[in-house]
Amino acid sequence: MRLRSLSLRILFLAAACWACVAPASAQEQAPSRQAQEVIRVNTALVQTDVMVFDKQGRFVDGLKREQFVLKIDGKPREISFFERVVAGSRSEEAQLAAARGGSNGVRPGSNGPVPLDRGRTVFFFIDDVHLSLGSLNQTRLLLKRFIDQQLGQNDEAAITSCSGQIGFLQQLTDDKRVLQAAADRLQARTYSTKDSERPVMTEYQAQLIEAENEDVLTYFVDEFMRLNPNLPRNMAATEVKGRASQIVHQTDYLTAATLNSFRTLVKNSAMLPGRKLVFLISDGFLLNNRNGDNDRLNQITAAAAAAGVVIYSIDARGLTSGMPDASSEIPFDPSGRLTRGAAGELTATQDGLNALAADTGGRAFLNSNDLSPAVTAALKETSAYYLLAWRPENDEQRNQKSRRLEVNVSGRPDLAIRFHRGFGDGSVAESAAQKKKEVEAGPKPGNELMAEALRAPYPKSDLPVSISLNFLDVTQYGSTLTTSIKIATKSLVLENQDGQPVAAIDVAGGVYDDQGKPVSSFNKHLTIKSKSTEAKPPPPENVYYSHFTTIKPGLYQVRVAAVDGKQGRAGSAVRWIEIPDLTSKALTLSSLIVGERKTESEVEQPSADASDPSKSPEAIRQVFLNVDHRFAGSSHLRFLTFVYNASGSSAGAGPAQPPSEQSTSDPVVPASSTSAPASPPDLAVQVQLFRDNEPIITMPLHAIQVNALSDLRRIPYAAEVNLESLQSGRYVLLVTVIDRVAKASASQRFGFKVD
Repeated sequence: MRLRSLSLRILFLAAACWACVAPASAQEQAPSRQAQEVIRVNTALVQTDVMVFDKQGRFVDGLKREQFVLKIDGKPREISFFERVVAGSRSEEAQLAAARGGSNGVRPGSNGPVPLDRGRTVFFFIDDVHLSLGSLNQTRLLLKRFIDQQLGQNDEAAITSCSGQIGFLQQLTDDKRVLQAAADRLQARTYSTKDSERPVMTEYQAQLIEAENEDVLTYFVDEFMRLNPNLPRNMAATEVKGRASQIVHQTDYLTAATLNSFRTLVKNSAMLPGRKLVFLISDGFLLNNRNGDNDRLNQITAAAAAAGVVIYSIDARGLTSGMPDASSEIPFDPSGRLTRGAAGELTATQDGLNALAADTGGRAFLNSNDLSPAVTAALKETSAYYLLAWRPENDEQRNQKSRRLEVNVSGRPDLAIRFHRGFGDGSVAESAAQKKKEVEAGPKPGNELMAEALRAPYPKSDLPVSISLNFLDVTQYGSTLTTSIKIATKSLVLENQDGQPVAAIDVAGGVYDDQGKPVSSFNKHLTIKSKSTEAKPPPPENVYYSHFTTIKPGLYQVRVAAVDGKQGRAGSAVRWIEIPDLTSKALTLSSLIVGERKTESEVEQPSADASDPSKSPEAIRQVFLNVDHRFAGSSHLRFLTFVYNASGSSAGAGPAQPPSEQSTSDPVVPASSTSAPASPPDLAVQVQLFRDNEPIITMPLHAIQVNALSDLRRIPYAAEVNLESLQSGRYVLLVTVIDRVAKASASQRFGFKVD
């Protein structure tokens, strides 16, 4: 659909200082007891995603249900559901829900609609326990390319490590600044087992000795006896085996640490909708079945099947011959016994990488010095798949024994088919047992629900919560962060209190720096009053709350949660924001403060006097902040930003102390300064609208009028975008301001959805 030209006008929103929200009647009240939780058990289909490729590696499209043959433990099974799915599309979650036996695309436990154009979910698991310095440098290059070039507009990604050295930043996010900061934290760490004796025994050689490999064992026994000529051979063999056993024990510990950490990531991802793509990046590791490593692999692949995870493993060593590194100490071995014994070392270290990828529908990328093409290929290969589902027999979901799954395309032996090889990890039984335990334990206290919601690795959606973060530099207060919260409260239960119907809700949150240290927090118990005059009035659809804090420059995460104690429901939301350092004198923009004008009956108003907010038209001043970033297709998006450190502007005044919170819509207007620079700044602005990283609207560059302003240290710019002609979906508003005197630019983004 062709979009008509956007009308951009200089406006001044009355919420210039504090991003105001729609009014909500809320006051503190004593906590109330929560209601008994209701557990609903639902028998679902079992699903698997299948990718089919031809000999050239291209996805085979157009296949039908009747062409697929599905077998469980060798027995044919009827396919109850079949559909082609595009990964990350707006319909993917609805299709997955249908395959599970659901009737719609709403995530279980969620009261809200599935987000449009949801995008892909990508995890990078860096096995820094088994990663050399050279491999780590190649991994950083891979991550940088993904962040800069391959992360889609609607994608979310996380960079995690086995050792946990990334810390607080290893969280799922769409913020490239957070991902880059996480990648920068990766440092080389020496965890591999080191042998202090001579000749040096490698981890693989120690495993061979425990397996009674004659070549390797006799070599080390001979060398030990050469250094200890008076020792009997049987005692020398005992010493060598004891040394090998110690090395194997250390090796097993590191391998178990990697696999256990990786399993936790895969299992926790089941909380997220849709299919997930996980990259395992490692220099390889040695498996030992006597240490339970094969069982750990089976647990990971079973958890991946339950969570909808496809694993692509990457050997970060690149192209290697399998021979010892030139920098390593190589024992003198004229007999060639160690060389013969080490022939299978490279393959042994890659066995785990191969197994995890093959058994989850992905593949392993080995022996390539350029790692980035592996990510490119994986993103392409997983962009589309066939979704098959079948109804399990009575004992299959209850039985924790892993079952063998086979999928073929009838009459097409030339095709390569990738899918999860098994199911039945006991997750259904574990889930049922956990629910039974929760019911027997009774309803959780509100403070426990709140703590769980705030600590949860992924936001909870039982009680829909949205947040909007805005940074402003204000004359009275300095750098200030506003956290605006919207809670969907139409499901609250109203009770009569002193003749008035009310409901209660708890709201809490915290601001954390990039190390996870709290810098600000709040915790309020609110009473929600209905303004309806009906005999049994409904609760308000939404309640809003705002928290303010002065803040230093840096990268921060804000986590908020709300709890409905009566019904035992909790919801949470998480968002990142970067607070700039204005003392650097670099051109900087405040956040985009965005509101929505819904009524088409509003009359176009003349431009407001930006130097005097009190002269703003009433219709403009009543545009409230849009907290959940969702807009009606027939509405108008209005935004405001402030330009700081423009050429010719003077330094700001010292800050005072701001209020800590606000739950009404009364605007607070910044005071104006009477000082002015000798010459006004020369600023231009460009507004663009993106969808799927592609610009769909680019407005011509035009000047920002500053002649009427008395305070040029905080230059406001506001405009309106007509959304009427936009299709439903997710968009990004990009506002770029150019200082033509300093030849510098600054920009801010705002992601939003059009329903």
